[in-house]
Amino acid sequence: MNGSTHALPPFHLAFPVHSISAAREFYGDLLGCPEGRSAPDWVDFNFFGHQIVAHLSPDEVGHRASSAVDGDAVPVRHFGVVLSMQQWQEAADKLRGAHVDFIIEPHIRFKGEVGEQATMFFLDPSGNALEFKAFARMESLFAK
Repeated sequence: MNGSTHALPPFHLAFPVHSISAAREFYGDLLGCPEGRSAPDWVDFNFFGHQIVAHLSPDEVGHRASSAVDGDAVPVRHFGVVLSMQQWQEAADKLRGAHVDFIIEPHIRFKGEVGEQATMFFLDPSGNALEFKAFARMESLFAK
């Protein structure tokens, strides 16, 4: 349990949604996450090898607070994935083509600094913030 990156175990994340069918359309159809088990009030998705679970809980949904990061108002509560640059660009193109509204447009953050990265933020239909990012040099992921 030391944060090692060798043979990473999948993480598990549960989050609230206002509609299971909207979650299926967004995570399954748009993002291409295969569906796992489900019940009337929840559904599992394979989110790039990790297990995320959308739980029906309309009173808990929505983006509420932001924090300043490199000139952007980053949603405090968010989750996402680190992709290759090619995967990140393909995701950005697909999301733009689907007319997803970005809360932070796809761009390069920390240009010329340690940790330079491509990033984009968008909301799911329930207002949960997601960040997709990529590093030209993956070893920069945890660089100080």
